[in-house]
Amino acid sequence: MFDIGWDPTGSALGGLVVFALSAVFALAAHKILFWILERVVRRTEAVWDDRIPAHMKAPARLAFVVFAFQFARPALGLGGAAEALLEHALAILAIVASTWFLVRLAYLARDFLLLRFDVGVSDNLRSRKIQTQVRILQNVLIAVILVVSTAMVLMTFDGVRQIGMSLLASAGIAGVILGFAAQKTIGNLFAGIQLALTQPIRIDDVVIVEGEWGWIEEITLTYVVVKIWDLRRLIVPISYFIERPIQNWTRSASQIMGTLTIACDHSTDVAVVRREVERLVRESPLWDGIAWGVQVVESKSEAIEVRILASAADSGKAWDLRCHLREAVLDFLRREHPQWLPLRRISLDRASGGTP
Repeated sequence: MFDIGWDPTGSALGGLVVFALSAVFALAAHKILFWILERVVRRTEAVWDDRIPAHMKAPARLAFVVFAFQFARPALGLGGAAEALLEHALAILAIVASTWFLVRLAYLARDFLLLRFDVGVSDNLRSRKIQTQVRILQNVLIAVILVVSTAMVLMTFDGVRQIGMSLLASAGIAGVILGFAAQKTIGNLFAGIQLALTQPIRIDDVVIVEGEWGWIEEITLTYVVVKIWDLRRLIVPISYFIERPIQNWTRSASQIMGTLTIACDHSTDVAVVRREVERLVRESPLWDGIAWGVQVVESKSEAIEVRILASAADSGKAWDLRCHLREAVLDFLRREHPQWLPLRRISLDRASGGTP
């Protein structure tokens, strides 16, 4: 009806304005959509849906902008090489946005599955099984997504596609070379899958690895992080747990038996020590009420070794209970029976003119 003499789709400047406006509208639509979504999930009683905006907000923002650019692309009026370059760039951005979305979807699925399985409870054996499987399979899935998306991006370049065809023509030699080069990587990948299925170790298991006592803190596709009791971290290749023997103290149950050894003199009345240990164990809130015991496990020329054991609900409580019993029993011996602490005896022979 009114002609102002300027067609926004008829010039490069007009096309850029349309392009910029499409981005603004895409960001505004994204903000409004997630503003509504965040308020909807807050009103629901479920917990898992609260994580949807946190995981999906960023990749959705990129997807909205890419879709808007794709929709507004004809407004630029480009042609030839410039049009092909822009189309290529938008295709790559679309692959990146889809990859980002799938990776965050994997994290969302992990959070949804793990909400029901808390390793912080005392009887957490089943939770640790599920957490270990889910985390390893999530890492495998993300690795596959990244490999496939990287291949898709590379295949959008004609030069790379021709190189790929050339490599396929000499697949025999390339396969042998890549097989030797990636032997360790592929071995670790299959070890991770085997670890998820057989589960010789799980998240929060108590293990002894390389002579170090600690907890399984993290399991990745290539390595396992063991949290040592003094807060150091032991980084171990994941294949180590498939190929070599380890001690797993919580393989079949979350309960653990804490043991400690105290050296005593041969004159020690073990029955008295046993009664004191029983009193200490029953009064301690760290004991789970299942088992305790006092035994003489070694007799040497200098002293005997008294082993004290007591069960606890988990590894942390077992450690604290062991330390508590060790301190309390030693204090009891020092106060009540210092003669039962290890003594070194020396026999002196008196020789005087051949008469003893």
